[in-house]
Amino acid sequence: MSRTEVKVASYNIRKAIGTDRTRRPIRILNVLEEIDADIVILQEADRRFGRRQSALPPFLIEAHSNYRAVPLDVQRDSMGWHGNAILVREHIAIEHHDIIHIPYLEPRGVITARLRVRGRPVSVFGMHLDLSGLWRTRQANVIADLALEEQEFGPTILTGDLNEWRPNAGCLKVFGKHFSVLDCGRSFHSLRPLARLDRIMHCDRVEALECGVHRSSLATRASDHLPVWARLRL
Repeated sequence: MSRTEVKVASYNIRKAIGTDRTRRPIRILNVLEEIDADIVILQEADRRFGRRQSALPPFLIEAHSNYRAVPLDVQRDSMGWHGNAILVREHIAIEHHDIIHIPYLEPRGVITARLRVRGRPVSVFGMHLDLSGLWRTRQANVIADLALEEQEFGPTILTGDLNEWRPNAGCLKVFGKHFSVLDCGRSFHSLRPLARLDRIMHCDRVEALECGVHRSSLATRASDHLPVWARLRL
Protein backbone atom coordinates (compact mmCIF):
# COMPACT_ATOMS: atom_id res chain seq x y z
CA MET A 1 0.00 0.00 0.00
CA SER A 2 1.33 3.45 -0.86
CA ARG A 3 2.21 5.82 1.95
CA THR A 4 -0.17 8.62 2.87
CA GLU A 5 0.70 12.31 3.08
CA VAL A 6 -0.94 14.62 5.60
CA LYS A 7 -0.49 18.29 6.37
CA VAL A 8 -0.54 19.21 10.06
CA ALA A 9 -0.59 22.69 11.61
CA SER A 10 -0.24 24.02 15.15
CA TYR A 11 -1.58 27.45 16.06
CA ASN A 12 -1.84 29.40 19.31
CA ILE A 13 -4.82 31.60 18.45
CA ARG A 14 -4.73 33.68 21.65
CA LYS A 15 -8.48 33.30 22.13
CA ALA A 16 -8.96 34.91 18.67
CA ILE A 17 -7.61 38.27 19.92
CA GLY A 18 -5.32 39.80 17.33
CA THR A 19 -2.37 42.13 17.56
CA ASP A 20 -4.87 44.96 17.10
CA ARG A 21 -6.44 43.83 20.43
CA THR A 22 -9.78 42.94 18.82
CA ARG A 23 -11.41 39.53 18.97
CA ARG A 24 -12.20 38.35 15.44
CA PRO A 25 -12.78 34.58 15.18
CA ILE A 26 -13.45 34.75 11.43
CA ARG A 27 -9.91 36.04 10.96
CA ILE A 28 -8.51 32.86 12.53
CA LEU A 29 -10.62 30.71 10.21
CA ASN A 30 -9.37 32.71 7.24
CA VAL A 31 -5.78 32.02 8.30
CA LEU A 32 -6.59 28.31 8.53
CA GLU A 33 -7.96 28.49 5.01
CA GLU A 34 -4.64 29.97 3.88
CA ILE A 35 -2.69 27.11 5.52
CA ASP A 36 -4.99 24.40 4.11
CA ALA A 37 -3.94 21.69 6.59
CA ASP A 38 -5.72 18.37 7.10
CA ILE A 39 -5.30 18.47 10.90
CA VAL A 40 -5.00 21.63 13.02
CA ILE A 41 -4.05 21.61 16.69
CA LEU A 42 -5.02 24.82 18.48
CA GLN A 43 -3.90 26.39 21.74
CA GLU A 44 -5.85 29.06 23.65
CA ALA A 45 -8.94 27.99 21.73
CA ASP A 46 -11.27 28.78 24.65
CA ARG A 47 -11.79 31.86 26.75
CA ARG A 48 -10.11 31.64 30.12
CA PHE A 49 -12.86 32.81 32.48
CA GLY A 50 -16.59 32.33 33.06
CA ARG A 51 -18.08 29.51 31.00
CA ARG A 52 -14.81 29.24 29.07
CA GLN A 53 -16.64 29.49 25.78
CA SER A 54 -14.96 28.49 22.55
CA ALA A 55 -13.10 31.36 20.92
CA LEU A 56 -14.26 29.91 17.59
CA PRO A 57 -18.05 29.58 17.76
CA PRO A 58 -19.25 26.26 16.27
CA PHE A 59 -21.60 27.99 13.83
CA LEU A 60 -18.65 29.95 12.38
CA ILE A 61 -16.55 26.81 11.95
CA GLU A 62 -19.46 25.10 10.19
CA ALA A 63 -20.29 28.08 7.98
CA HIS A 64 -16.80 29.22 7.05
CA SER A 65 -14.66 26.07 6.92
CA ASN A 66 -14.78 22.36 6.19
CA TYR A 67 -13.30 21.52 9.60
CA ARG A 68 -14.97 19.92 12.55
CA ALA A 69 -13.73 19.85 16.14
CA VAL A 70 -12.75 16.61 17.83
CA PRO A 71 -15.51 16.33 20.48
CA LEU A 72 -13.64 16.24 23.79
CA ASP A 73 -16.93 16.45 25.75
CA VAL A 74 -15.38 18.16 28.76
CA GLN A 75 -17.20 21.47 29.19
CA ARG A 76 -20.45 22.29 27.45
CA ASP A 77 -19.46 25.64 25.96
CA SER A 78 -15.78 24.88 25.35
CA MET A 79 -14.23 23.40 22.25
CA GLY A 80 -11.06 22.22 23.99
CA TRP A 81 -9.43 21.17 27.23
CA HIS A 82 -7.39 23.87 28.97
CA GLY A 83 -7.59 25.69 25.65
CA ASN A 84 -6.20 22.82 23.55
CA ALA A 85 -8.38 21.70 20.64
CA ILE A 86 -8.11 19.66 17.44
CA LEU A 87 -9.79 20.45 14.13
CA VAL A 88 -9.91 17.90 11.31
CA ARG A 89 -11.12 17.96 7.72
CA GLU A 90 -14.42 16.27 6.96
CA HIS A 91 -12.73 13.31 5.23
CA ILE A 92 -10.81 12.35 8.40
CA ALA A 93 -12.42 9.79 10.72
CA ILE A 94 -12.21 10.31 14.48
CA GLU A 95 -11.80 6.92 16.14
CA HIS A 96 -10.90 7.88 19.70
CA HIS A 97 -10.15 10.95 21.76
CA ASP A 98 -9.06 11.66 25.31
CA ILE A 99 -7.85 14.31 27.72
CA ILE A 100 -4.67 13.85 29.73
CA HIS A 101 -3.94 15.31 33.13
CA ILE A 102 -0.32 16.37 33.57
CA PRO A 103 1.65 17.85 36.49
CA TYR A 104 1.45 21.63 36.42
CA LEU A 105 2.17 24.92 38.11
CA GLU A 106 -0.40 26.70 35.95
CA PRO A 107 -3.61 24.94 34.84
CA ARG A 108 -2.47 22.81 31.89
CA GLY A 109 -3.65 19.73 30.05
CA VAL A 110 -2.99 17.65 26.96
CA ILE A 111 -5.42 16.27 24.41
CA THR A 112 -5.04 13.31 22.09
CA ALA A 113 -6.99 11.74 19.25
CA ARG A 114 -6.70 8.63 17.12
CA LEU A 115 -7.60 9.48 13.57
CA ARG A 116 -7.81 7.72 10.23
CA VAL A 117 -6.56 9.62 7.19
CA ARG A 118 -7.36 8.00 3.84
CA GLY A 119 -7.43 4.63 5.54
CA ARG A 120 -4.24 5.20 7.51
CA PRO A 121 -4.23 5.44 11.33
CA VAL A 122 -2.45 8.33 13.03
CA SER A 123 -2.42 9.53 16.63
CA VAL A 124 -1.99 13.21 17.46
CA PHE A 125 -1.19 14.97 20.74
CA GLY A 126 -1.89 18.66 21.35
CA MET A 127 -0.30 20.59 24.21
CA HIS A 128 0.46 24.00 25.68
CA LEU A 129 3.23 23.63 28.24
CA ASP A 130 4.00 25.58 31.40
CA LEU A 131 5.93 28.85 31.57
CA SER A 132 8.19 27.26 34.20
CA GLY A 133 11.11 25.30 32.76
CA LEU A 134 11.08 22.79 35.63
CA TRP A 135 7.40 22.03 35.12
CA ARG A 136 7.78 21.87 31.33
CA THR A 137 10.38 19.12 31.74
CA ARG A 138 8.10 17.17 34.07
CA GLN A 139 5.21 17.56 31.64
CA ALA A 140 7.35 16.48 28.68
CA ASN A 141 8.38 13.26 30.47
CA VAL A 142 4.73 12.33 31.06
CA ILE A 143 3.66 13.19 27.51
CA ALA A 144 6.59 11.41 25.88
CA ASP A 145 5.87 8.21 27.81
CA LEU A 146 2.20 8.29 26.78
CA ALA A 147 3.08 9.04 23.15
CA LEU A 148 5.48 6.09 23.08
CA GLU A 149 2.68 3.82 24.28
CA GLU A 150 0.33 5.28 21.67
CA GLN A 151 2.61 4.10 18.85
CA GLU A 152 1.08 0.66 19.35
CA PHE A 153 -1.93 2.03 17.43
CA GLY A 154 -0.07 3.81 14.64
CA PRO A 155 2.22 6.69 13.66
CA THR A 156 2.27 9.44 16.29
CA ILE A 157 2.55 13.23 15.95
CA LEU A 158 2.95 15.74 18.79
CA THR A 159 2.37 19.46 18.41
CA GLY A 160 1.81 22.60 20.41
CA ASP A 161 3.12 25.71 22.07
CA LEU A 162 5.99 24.36 24.18
CA ASN A 163 6.95 27.76 25.67
CA GLU A 164 10.58 26.68 25.31
CA TRP A 165 12.96 29.49 24.32
CA ARG A 166 16.13 27.37 24.50
CA PRO A 167 17.01 25.57 21.24
CA ASN A 168 18.09 22.15 22.57
CA ALA A 169 17.39 22.04 26.28
CA GLY A 170 14.57 21.49 28.76
CA CYS A 171 11.48 19.83 27.32
CA LEU A 172 12.99 19.75 23.81
CA LYS A 173 15.79 17.56 25.13
CA VAL A 174 13.20 15.19 26.65
CA PHE A 175 11.13 14.94 23.48
CA GLY A 176 14.24 14.69 21.31
CA LYS A 177 15.22 11.38 22.96
CA HIS A 178 12.24 9.66 21.34
CA PHE A 179 10.86 11.91 18.60
CA SER A 180 12.09 14.05 15.74
CA VAL A 181 11.59 17.72 16.64
CA LEU A 182 11.05 19.82 13.53
CA ASP A 183 12.50 23.31 13.28
CA CYS A 184 9.65 25.05 11.48
CA GLY A 185 11.03 28.51 12.27
CA ARG A 186 10.36 31.47 14.53
CA SER A 187 6.68 31.82 15.36
CA PHE A 188 6.55 34.30 18.27
CA HIS A 189 5.91 37.25 18.36
CA SER A 190 3.94 37.45 15.11
CA LEU A 191 4.87 41.11 14.58
CA ARG A 192 8.57 40.39 15.03
CA PRO A 193 9.26 36.66 15.29
CA LEU A 194 12.13 35.91 17.67
CA ALA A 195 11.36 32.53 19.28
CA ARG A 196 10.57 28.99 18.14
CA LEU A 197 7.89 28.36 20.74
CA ASP A 198 5.52 26.37 18.51
CA ARG A 199 6.69 22.90 17.50
CA ILE A 200 5.73 19.80 15.54
CA MET A 201 7.30 16.44 16.45
CA HIS A 202 6.87 12.92 15.11
CA CYS A 203 7.88 9.31 15.67
CA ASP A 204 10.10 7.27 13.35
CA ARG A 205 7.04 5.91 11.52
CA VAL A 206 6.50 9.38 10.07
CA GLU A 207 8.67 11.13 7.48
CA ALA A 208 8.81 14.93 7.36
CA LEU A 209 8.71 16.22 3.78
CA GLU A 210 8.71 19.95 4.51
CA CYS A 211 7.76 22.35 7.28
CA GLY A 212 7.60 26.06 8.00
CA VAL A 213 5.98 29.04 9.62
CA HIS A 214 2.92 30.46 7.89
CA ARG A 215 3.56 34.16 7.32
CA SER A 216 0.93 36.38 5.75
CA SER A 217 -0.43 39.84 6.43
CA LEU A 218 -3.55 38.25 7.87
CA ALA A 219 -1.64 35.83 10.13
CA THR A 220 0.46 38.70 11.46
CA ARG A 221 -2.69 40.43 12.70
CA ALA A 222 -4.80 37.44 13.77
CA SER A 223 -2.79 36.34 16.85
CA ASP A 224 0.48 37.03 18.64
CA HIS A 225 1.73 33.63 17.37
CA LEU A 226 2.21 32.59 13.77
CA PRO A 227 1.01 29.10 12.84
CA VAL A 228 3.56 26.38 12.10
CA TRP A 229 2.91 23.55 9.66
CA ALA A 230 4.45 20.35 8.35
CA ARG A 231 3.75 18.08 5.42
CA LEU A 232 4.28 14.53 6.64
CA ARG A 233 4.26 11.07 5.13
CA LEU A 234 2.78 8.24 7.21
